[in-house]
Amino acid sequence: MKKQGLNPYLPSWEYIPDAEPYVFNGRVYAYGSHDRFNGHVYCLNDYVCWSAPVEDLSDWRYEGVIYKKTDDPLNPDGSMCLYAPDVTVGPDGRYYLYYVLDHVCVVSVAVCDTPAGKYEFYGYVHYADGTRLGEREGDQPQFDPGVLTEGDRTYLYTGFCPKGDKSRKGPMATVLGPDMLTIVEEPVFIAPSEPYSEGSGYEGHEFFEAPSIRKKGDTYYFIYSSIVFHELCYATSKYPTKGFVYRGVIVSNSDLNIDTYKPAEKPMFYGANNHGSIVEINDKWYIFYHRHTNGTNYSRQGCIEQITFREDGSIPQVEMTSCGPNGGPLIGRGEYPAYLACNLFCKEESIYTDWTGAWMDHQFPKITQDGRDGDEEVGYIANMKDSATAGFKYFQCEGIKRVKIKVRGYCKGEFLLKTSWNGTPLGKIPVDFSNIWKEYSADITIPDGVHALYFTYTGTGSSSLASFTLE
Repeated sequence: MKKQGLNPYLPSWEYIPDAEPYVFNGRVYAYGSHDRFNGHVYCLNDYVCWSAPVEDLSDWRYEGVIYKKTDDPLNPDGSMCLYAPDVTVGPDGRYYLYYVLDHVCVVSVAVCDTPAGKYEFYGYVHYADGTRLGEREGDQPQFDPGVLTEGDRTYLYTGFCPKGDKSRKGPMATVLGPDMLTIVEEPVFIAPSEPYSEGSGYEGHEFFEAPSIRKKGDTYYFIYSSIVFHELCYATSKYPTKGFVYRGVIVSNSDLNIDTYKPAEKPMFYGANNHGSIVEINDKWYIFYHRHTNGTNYSRQGCIEQITFREDGSIPQVEMTSCGPNGGPLIGRGEYPAYLACNLFCKEESIYTDWTGAWMDHQFPKITQDGRDGDEEVGYIANMKDSATAGFKYFQCEGIKRVKIKVRGYCKGEFLLKTSWNGTPLGKIPVDFSNIWKEYSADITIPDGVHALYFTYTGTGSSSLASFTLE
């Protein structure tokens, strides 16, 4: 089988959320924070970078550690985490990395001569008198920097605005001079937080965090995470620091709002915080976002979906898929790992989550791995109890007559195979208790054409699903 683009786009043992994608010199680079498998909070690891050639989004290369927690003078003991960063090319042609540590309210900057080399600490964003942004009386705390450089001016977007917090008025745009540190235009609010949104057009989708900025043609696209956590929204303007109008949702990491294949209000994956941005790669546009795994908020993985623009510049919401970066359906033949599931749910009505990380309680199916953080092993789905369903989209099937699955666990029942989440089963594969991975199969015909595949466990106990094979 030829190599294909998959979601998540990085190996199943890599946990990089908050992606800011850019194309530099014929390669797309994904910058993000770095979660730890089985981590107890967000962003425990150092910054690393991955890149891929623009012509092949299946060929991702590990670029290594580009910046360590201890590289910031404020964090010599590494006790603070590196939160979501962004990168821009300065007027001098060098690459500048903007970030915030998790217990301070200032914006740090590091610099490198190449997109993914070793970044060196450079300084803190500050006013002309040397006062750091975030520390002057009346400043809003800085958080989640997003940056865009045009000429000798860099536009810095920051903000964190929990619902109901009247002390936070919205995301801010601050203009920096050619040294990439000194403020030449002071912060202005470009969108409202929830307490100040009445009559703004942002109601119900007010800014929460994760500001990111892109420009397409003469239009600035402001991408952000809204107060409902799971969705990435956007607003547009002809100006970088004013006039942003709310336009809609680009992606939800639980597929809420999507009504093309299920009810709009039905979540199809565990939804919690989201963060990402858009990028043009080989004349196509994509949204980078993240999903939640391992039964917590703290092991997030990056995903990609291709997006389109209408004539008016709006972006229709896209659904989560297993084939996002592939440019079309996956080949409907051969073995696929179960961690590619883009839908994962059970009979409980709600699988929407919160930020505490305590929401799973081992009762629901989850994507996980056996080893420790950094172990290069293939993930799988655990805790598949009665009614648990794993969905995979999409496959170009032809002549499929037999389906195999690889399962282990204290279970006795069967897996039903469907081509829609609530459809009539095409067939069933009986499974039984096994403490090692065991292959089960059945003669099941899948109609020729492009299909989603849903595997639903029915029975007693709890099963784990490693992979499925189409023959």
